[in-house]
Amino acid sequence: MRFTVLTPTYNRAHTLKRVYDSLCAQSFRDFEWIIVDDGSSDGTRGLVSSWQQWFPIRYFWQRNGGKHTAMNRGVAAATGEFVVFLDSDDECKPNALERFDFRWRQIPDPGHFSTLIALTCRPDGSIRGEVFPEDHVDAFRFADQYRLRGKVDRWGINRTDTLREFPFPEGERFVPEALVWNRLARKYAARFFNEVLLVMYPSGDSLSRRMVDLRASSPKSTLTYYRELAASPLPAQVRLHAALNYCRFAALTASRRCRPGGVSG
Repeated sequence: MRFTVLTPTYNRAHTLKRVYDSLCAQSFRDFEWIIVDDGSSDGTRGLVSSWQQWFPIRYFWQRNGGKHTAMNRGVAAATGEFVVFLDSDDECKPNALERFDFRWRQIPDPGHFSTLIALTCRPDGSIRGEVFPEDHVDAFRFADQYRLRGKVDRWGINRTDTLREFPFPEGERFVPEALVWNRLARKYAARFFNEVLLVMYPSGDSLSRRMVDLRASSPKSTLTYYRELAASPLPAQVRLHAALNYCRFAALTASRRCRPGGVSG
């Protein structure tokens, strides 16, 4: 199988059909859809079971452990050559998988690459972030990949074998996804290309709105993320900012530990 589309979800039955409809419309059909339900209580299981399977749909339920644990479980179960993470409130363009397949086949030495990244847009069609400087750009250095990713969410595919090489650390409620993307970028190249393949919808209950609290409540992964970023070959300003955030969250963690019922070691 070429692609495993992987959707971690938690109480998103009201938006999940948007993902299903966009996958039904795909022009490229060699894919499966894995849904990892991170302990939903809103009828997600019944919704998924009601859908006609125009393509293989595999549903897994687990006790709530955080999005990163759902991502790990889905990657472990994937049968596709590539994993495409697709959030439970977004939709992909009808030609998305077809274009990923075509663009990957244009890479002359794919064994050196783990990732292929496209642009995203808002529901009104406006592009999120800056376009890339050329039709496609190959980034072999970590610093170049970091710069091209920018400060907005891009969307892409990752080789399944490389994701299994760098799983998300478990044991806490939250792990910054960039911790894994940065580790991949230190070992493998990525190709960025100027096509909009994903529509991202705003969500009032998104993780980004609770990011500071989430990171403070998961100190090991948060401090690891900032420590690795501060020690990376990035511009001095980025490394300094990471070092300051490391100190910020280390102090916040220490203060919480001093409170009754604070963060455990």
